[in-house]
Amino acid sequence: MFDTVLVANRGEIAVRVIRTLRSMGIRSVAVYSDADADARHVREADTAVRIGPPPATESYLSVELLLEAAARTGAQAVHPGYGFLAENAAFARACEEAGLVFIGPPADAIALMGDKIRAKETVQAAGVPVVPGGRDPELAEAARKLGAPVLLKPSAGGGGKGMRLVRDLDVLDDEIAAARREARASFGDDTLLVERWIDRPRHIEIQVLADGHGGVVHLGERECSLQRRHQKIVEEAPSVLLDEATRAAMGEAAVQAARSCGYRGAGTVEFIVPGGDPSQYYFMEMNTRLQVEHPVTELITGLDLVEWQVRVAAGEPLGFRQEDVTLTGHAVEARICAEDPARGFLPSGGRVLRLREPQGDGVRTDSGLTEGTEVGSLYDPMLSKVIAYGPDRATALRRLRAALAETVTLGVQTNAGFLRRLLAHPDVVSGDLDTGLVERVVDDLVPTDVPEEVYEAAAAVRLEGLKPATDGWVDPFSVPSGWRLGGEPKPVSFPLRVTEPMEYAPRGTHTVTEDRVTVTLDGVRHTFHRAADWLGRDGDAWHVRDHDPVAASLTRSGHAGADSLTAPMPGTVTVVKVAVGDEVAAGQSLLVVEAMKMEHVISAPHAGTVAELDVTPGTTVAMDQVLAVIAPHEEVAG
Repeated sequence: MFDTVLVANRGEIAVRVIRTLRSMGIRSVAVYSDADADARHVREADTAVRIGPPPATESYLSVELLLEAAARTGAQAVHPGYGFLAENAAFARACEEAGLVFIGPPADAIALMGDKIRAKETVQAAGVPVVPGGRDPELAEAARKLGAPVLLKPSAGGGGKGMRLVRDLDVLDDEIAAARREARASFGDDTLLVERWIDRPRHIEIQVLADGHGGVVHLGERECSLQRRHQKIVEEAPSVLLDEATRAAMGEAAVQAARSCGYRGAGTVEFIVPGGDPSQYYFMEMNTRLQVEHPVTELITGLDLVEWQVRVAAGEPLGFRQEDVTLTGHAVEARICAEDPARGFLPSGGRVLRLREPQGDGVRTDSGLTEGTEVGSLYDPMLSKVIAYGPDRATALRRLRAALAETVTLGVQTNAGFLRRLLAHPDVVSGDLDTGLVERVVDDLVPTDVPEEVYEAAAAVRLEGLKPATDGWVDPFSVPSGWRLGGEPKPVSFPLRVTEPMEYAPRGTHTVTEDRVTVTLDGVRHTFHRAADWLGRDGDAWHVRDHDPVAASLTRSGHAGADSLTAPMPGTVTVVKVAVGDEVAAGQSLLVVEAMKMEHVISAPHAGTVAELDVTPGTTVAMDQVLAVIAPHEEVAG
C-alpha cells in the first residue's frame, strides 16, 4: 500500500479523496494555484504544494508541475479526482513514466473510451447495444439516413459541450458547422458523430469496479435524468425504472464494456434508455474516472469507492464477487452550484460570508467550502453536493429536501432553493423522469417575485442599525421612531433593492441578531439567516442593497440618460469588439464575458455611440460592474 498520495485536483473532490486517504492512514499531498492558497483542500491535506501563479486555470493542467510536486513530496501515486486531467491518457502515461502509480484505469483504456467513435465500435463488438448512428466523414449522409431528430456529439469530449439536437434536416449543415466550432473550442478536435435522438429518454449509468486480476463487478445503476443544458443536477440510486431482470442485464453489459477495453479501477458505463421500454437500452459512453455522483452508490452498497480505487491501484484484488453486492435503501444527490436561477442560471461568485452544511440523520455533504472562501470565475461552478439516504425513495427525497432547506451559503448565489423545489415537483416525486423534464418545468421553479417578508427583514436590519448604541439617556431626535415636532409620527422607510427598487417601511415586529433576523408579519413568523446585506431561508438567498435613485439614474461619468452595460456575472472579459467613439447598431455584439466555462455575449441595447469603455481583454469584472456606456443617437445629436 502507498505511504503518500498526491491529489491532482481541487475543491470538493480533493477534500473527498483526502478524507479517505486519512482513514486509510495514507499521507495526502494537495496542490494549489495562487487563487486557492487558502482553500479547504489545502488546509485539510497533510501537506500542500504551490503549482503556479495565474493563469490559475492552467496550474492544475500542468503535467510538469504536478509531477514535480509528487517528486518533491515523495508521493508514490497520484489520484486525479474528476475534471482537469482525470481522463487524460497522456497524463496517465506521464505518471507511469515518472515511476508514479496513476489511481485510475490504464492509459490505453482512457484513450479508447475517450474517443466516442472507437468506444462505440469496441463495446458493440463485445455485444453491448449501441444507439444507431454514424460518424465523420459521412456524417451528413448518416444523419439524413437516420431521419430527424438526430443528435450531433463531439467525439473527443462530453459534458454537453458541442451537442446539438437537430429536428429539421434543412438546417443540418449549419448545425454541423456550429457543432464543429464548439467541439474545436472545447476539446481541440472537431470530429463529430451523429446518433438517433430518442424522445423523452432517461439517462441511466452503471458503476463498475475492476481489479488487475480479472475481477470485474457492477454496483448497480444510478438515475441521472434530471439535467439542465445536458448537465446533471440530481442523481439517485437505484432507478425506479428498472426491474431486477433489466438491472442484471444492463449490469452485465457494463461489465462486458469494461472488459472490452481492459479496464481497471472505478468507472461508469452510461446508457440512454427509452422511458417507455427500459429493456431497449443503448450504450452512450464510458467515463473512465470517479463520477461526481458516486456517493449515492456508496450509500446503497456500503462501499467506499475511493478506497477501492486506491486498493486496486496498489495491486489488491477485489475482495468480493458480483453475488456479494447488495443494494439497500435509496440515495439521492443534489449538486450545489454557484449560479443564479433568477438570472437564467448565470454563474455567480463572491465571498462566502455564512456557511451551514447539513450532516447526519441520513444526510451527507461533500464540500470544498469554508466561511471566507472566495468563489471566483476561474473554475467549475459546482461548490458541494448534498446527499440523502433512506430506507426507501420517499424518505430519501424528503430528507434531501429538508437538508437543502438547511443549506446556507450567504455571499454567493446558489441553486439550492431551486433544487429543493425541483425535488418536490410531482413528476420527480412519482419518478416519472426524463432528460427534458427540468427544461419543461424550470420557469415554474424560479420565483419571479421577492416575498414581502424579505423586505420586512431587510428593513428591520436597517432600522436596527439606526438605533443609538447607548444604555443611558437617548436624544429623542436620534431614535428612528418617525417622531416629529408638531405632527403625526411618520413610519421610517428605506429604499431597498433586491431585484427591483422598493420603498419599504417595516410594519411588523422583529428581532435582529448578528446572524439571524426574525420578523412577524400578519401573524406569521419568518426567520432568516443573515450575513452583511444577505438574507437566506430554505436554500434561497437574497442580496439586499440600499437603493439611491439619483445615483442609479447617472452613469459614473455623470451623463444622465446614457445606457450602461453591466457584467451579468463575475468573470473575465475575453473579447472587446468596439472602441470609444464607435457607432453601434441595436443588438450588435460588443463584448464577451467568460466565467466558469460559460461565455456571455454583451450586446448593444440600442443604436448609439460608445461613450465609455472601461475594460480590455483580460479584465476581471464583478457582477453588475459597468463595462461600457452606449449613448443613444438622439442624445449625441442633441
